[in-house]
Amino acid sequence: MQYNSWLYLFPFLGGSLILYYLLPIKRRWIGLLFSSLLFYILTMKSLVVVVLFTTAAIYLGARVIEQFNETFKLKKKELDRAARKELKNKTTKKIRYVIAFLCFINFGILFVTKYFNFFGENINALFNALHIPAQIPFLNIFLPLGISFYTLSAISYVTDVARGVCKIERNYLRLLLFLIFFPVITEGPISRYGQLGEELKAEHRFDYKQFCFGAQLITWGLFQKVLLSDRVNMYVRAIFANHERYSGLPVIMAILLYTFQLYMDFAGCINIARGSAQLFGITLEENFKRPFFATSVNDFWRRWHITLGAWFKDYIFYPISLGTHFQKFSQKCRAHMNRYYAATIPGIFALFAVWFGNGIWHGAEWKYIIYGLYYYVIMVLGMLFEPVFAAFCKKCNIDRNASWYHIMQTARTFILVNIGMLIFRARNLNVAITMLCSVFRPWNSKVSFWQMAFDQGGLFKLDFLLIVFSIILLYLIGKSQEEGHSIRELISKQSLPIRWGLYMIPIILIIIAGAYGPGWGVADFIYAKF
Repeated sequence: MQYNSWLYLFPFLGGSLILYYLLPIKRRWIGLLFSSLLFYILTMKSLVVVVLFTTAAIYLGARVIEQFNETFKLKKKELDRAARKELKNKTTKKIRYVIAFLCFINFGILFVTKYFNFFGENINALFNALHIPAQIPFLNIFLPLGISFYTLSAISYVTDVARGVCKIERNYLRLLLFLIFFPVITEGPISRYGQLGEELKAEHRFDYKQFCFGAQLITWGLFQKVLLSDRVNMYVRAIFANHERYSGLPVIMAILLYTFQLYMDFAGCINIARGSAQLFGITLEENFKRPFFATSVNDFWRRWHITLGAWFKDYIFYPISLGTHFQKFSQKCRAHMNRYYAATIPGIFALFAVWFGNGIWHGAEWKYIIYGLYYYVIMVLGMLFEPVFAAFCKKCNIDRNASWYHIMQTARTFILVNIGMLIFRARNLNVAITMLCSVFRPWNSKVSFWQMAFDQGGLFKLDFLLIVFSIILLYLIGKSQEEGHSIRELISKQSLPIRWGLYMIPIILIIIAGAYGPGWGVADFIYAKF
């Protein structure tokens, strides 16, 4: 069930709201659980057993961790300092074994359903090269909806329980609701139990302002997805599918429009999800903060897919960089390097795991691994050469806080991100390199660009005008938000006619100019397949 379908927006979401607000306030979470299970069963049918098993595993694992901690608290009072320290170390080791076992189970399920065939294909290629007759079979397995998202949420829950960051959930069904909550199951945001779990447990009364804000987010998300992202889908798909026939402007436009498409698609989905949750009084975390205002690749990833980056930082980067062996390595660096590189070099090694994981999390293909490592290399080079570049700017009297320098940084970041998106979208790395090279060759054709855009993607000049207008609108909204203004609060303060006029403009545009119906290809949410 797609978030932008009439089935979701009216019968499902409408029915879920009626059920939710008709139930007694202390039982409303049961209505959300029913709706979430119905959403998953309608979409995945019997594969719901996978998420039920995952929930059972982390539920029991967290209870075991709690038991270890309780036993330690009871026994430590009777022990001297040395014995207490020894018991604490034993308890910590037991808890780590439990977490490792839960990681093995949950990532094992993810591996079998998402990555088994990828690794099998590569191992078979190696066997063929070495003339080994063995072959790993191909498994015809469906990927459970949201497994890449809820697996990370599941692991974060048991880890946070072990760290004492969040309280244990003693109700299996509440924990199931946390993992399967229908607005987040398709594309996130990747939630933590300390935030979303508490939101789902809270008693939410109907709030007209929050309800309106939720409807606004859903409308804005539909505007991004149906009017903008899906509009350029056919053109992007046509150029990438037949890239060898094009060069110059058509390829440049395909790369730029894909970046635009992916952003509008992903951000649109998240806005529909956040808006849906807000109708119930539930607040979800932001996943985007104006990423194309970023002045560096690091800054871009602090603004793009925020919850994924935060997960890798908290559960991969910090555990590695704060580990005993890594701390010893850091001490050696401090003994032989200056302060900057002594702090930077160890982090570079920890970052490799983050960006390799980021790449392969997106998909079971080499291009996704290369996509992650592309950003890793850019970040590492930036970190290594920062002192050199700072000295160069100082010597040349370049003001790095000047507006022109800021614009240059933003433009540079935008170019680097578009190259990353090319790797992300292209069929493989060779195609990405070929298309990137073709950008610098002129397009020699008797057919005009506008005719080609219409023939291949069904885009009129008016469509490009709409896209340009939307980009300007997004820029103005983003700039206002960068300055600390809330657009929704600003709209809410307007008079009733102006307020409802602003609400109706995107709705009318979606109805009249939305990319749906005959002649438009069906475009699923891009990140749903991850």
